[in-house]
Amino acid sequence: MQFGLQASVIGGKTGGLMDWSVNNSYKNLKDMEPKSVMDVALIPIMEPIDGAPGTSDKADHTTKPRKKTMTSIYLKFFETTSDGKHRKCKFCGQSYSISTATGNLGRHLSNRHPGYDKSDDSVSTPVSQPIVVKKPQTQVKASRVDFDHLNWLLTKWLILASLPPSTFEEKWLSNSFKFLNPAVHIWSSEKFQAVLNEVFKSMREDIRCMLANVTSKVSITLEFWTSYQQIFYMSVSCQWIDEQWSFHRLLLDISRVPSPYGSSEIYHTLTKVLKLYTLESRVLSCTHDNSTNAFHAYHTLKEDLASQKPNPFCYVPCAAHALSSVIDDGLRSTKSVIAKIREFALEINSSSEMIEEFNQMTTTYQEGNWKFPLDVSARWSGTYQMLDIVRKASKTMESIIRKHDETLGRLLLNSTEKNAINLIHTYLEPFYKTTNDMCTNKLPTVGLVLFFMDHISETIAACRESRHSPDWLKNAAIDMGTKVRCYNDQVSNIFTYMTAILDPRIKIELIPESLNLDNYLEEARSHFVRNYSTTHFSSMATSYGSTQELEDGGNNNVSFAEEIARKRRRATMGTATDELTQYLSEPTAPIPTDVLEWWKVNSTRYPRLSVMARDFLAVQATSMAPEDLFCSKGDEVERAKQSIPYSSIQCVLCIRSWIESGMKLKYKSTEIDYERLMELAGVGEDVAGCSEKKHK
Repeated sequence: MQFGLQASVIGGKTGGLMDWSVNNSYKNLKDMEPKSVMDVALIPIMEPIDGAPGTSDKADHTTKPRKKTMTSIYLKFFETTSDGKHRKCKFCGQSYSISTATGNLGRHLSNRHPGYDKSDDSVSTPVSQPIVVKKPQTQVKASRVDFDHLNWLLTKWLILASLPPSTFEEKWLSNSFKFLNPAVHIWSSEKFQAVLNEVFKSMREDIRCMLANVTSKVSITLEFWTSYQQIFYMSVSCQWIDEQWSFHRLLLDISRVPSPYGSSEIYHTLTKVLKLYTLESRVLSCTHDNSTNAFHAYHTLKEDLASQKPNPFCYVPCAAHALSSVIDDGLRSTKSVIAKIREFALEINSSSEMIEEFNQMTTTYQEGNWKFPLDVSARWSGTYQMLDIVRKASKTMESIIRKHDETLGRLLLNSTEKNAINLIHTYLEPFYKTTNDMCTNKLPTVGLVLFFMDHISETIAACRESRHSPDWLKNAAIDMGTKVRCYNDQVSNIFTYMTAILDPRIKIELIPESLNLDNYLEEARSHFVRNYSTTHFSSMATSYGSTQELEDGGNNNVSFAEEIARKRRRATMGTATDELTQYLSEPTAPIPTDVLEWWKVNSTRYPRLSVMARDFLAVQATSMAPEDLFCSKGDEVERAKQSIPYSSIQCVLCIRSWIESGMKLKYKSTEIDYERLMELAGVGEDVAGCSEKKHK
């Protein structure tokens, strides 16, 4: 069932009669049927309140205690028109039929003019009051409104902004909506939390059904952090490649790891998630953030899974965390200088005049074009831009500092500091290019990342052995080299070897030397024959010419004799030259090649090997998206994870991830059509605009 909305308007009486009654009734979620929650009404919002300039922000629009129902209490604030058929409000000039009940007049005063009963009894004309006077309206249609549609829009905003339901406890927020329409009723934070819980349950069930239909192996990635409440969390994500060679990544859960947060607690928390989604027998690998406790938990999990199934299960250290730690060692000697450059960049970003000066001077000195605001984050992308400023715009930086000597003079760099920054910039440039490629690559496979890390090892070795490198830089290179070797030792195994060679851009030709062992190839061949042999697949001979469509371009004019010959060639390849040997004997694909597209096109040539590739290419080289670690975007992700309370972090972050992956928000098995909701909201605005023009 789609999330439906129906417009309903109660027409006003002729002769200018206006019904100001508003249906503000509201039910609890548990009292509503799923259909009634979804089928909310969306119509033009009532006219906005014309607030008086002198009205206090603390004006209370809630229902006041009932006053004595004396006619004079309300009628003294209205005057009869000359024709004797209408009464006009002395405050705003709003006109009502002479037969309008005094209760409706009282509601007008309470909603439109809070505190009217405290004003001077001598009020007689609207001119004497400091308010906006509206022209009398001869005919207005009153609207009966259900505001649940607004609450559903706010629910999605809450999720996508990664905010807790307690956000709506802020009085200013509800008052802001009431300023637009006093009838607006925002759900309580408890109700928003109840809705989030139901949405989470509905969407998680969809995830379980989706994973049940996945035919390939899956890989999992783990991330850990501690929130502001000092609660230790673990996120569990799942990755796989479907039959159409599309890559999928889903956040499975945000789990609290109980104290004392050791390997045993991590292991038990992880196994609960895997059992919930029935993934124990289908997990091929686990990639995590290289923490010691996670490493020990992985070994326990590996032993547990090994006792249940013969299929391999492997740990992959996170290349992004390893590379980040290596870069930190390289920057260690220049941190104080980088801090001065960052302070300069902050001053530039905060002043439009300085930005203009910076642009003018870089043009004068021919020091390139710069995008503002400058990236001043403490992450690698921001730090490298600090190095860039000195290396590429040093004249501009010095000129601006000297011009504003009183405020920026302390940030002027001496020749030794400039030289150090230039050296470290040159040395770390390959690191920046590597991280940039990892962040922008559609699928940074294990093979591609190992290729990059091998180049990083060569860069470090060259710096360490160069006689032109100063001692402080050589010492940094030594520490960096130690961490890279540690990563290589952990990642060098038959599992990552098989994952790397199945990348058509890497194969054996570009695989790191430390991983390219002769016995690994034989083990890979044995694994291929044992787990992806012909017995697991239907015969290739069931359809003549089906595997040759790529070469023939779909041409069906092939002789019967040629079809028989091709059949025999395939049978020969299956016994004498297996698919793996044939695949490895061909040249590597260019580095810019889309790996998944390559396998999609060539899967008919390697029907068995392509199934193995689907399993192994889903293995992740990093435990998180590289841009979340190296770029300023990671600051937003970190803030969200740190600031959401325990009561709502699982719901909010999981639902947000699922929506961003393309899933529809659901409530009790009912899909909520937000696109339709927004369309009708736009129609409502247009209708409201037309109505307002008619009244002017």
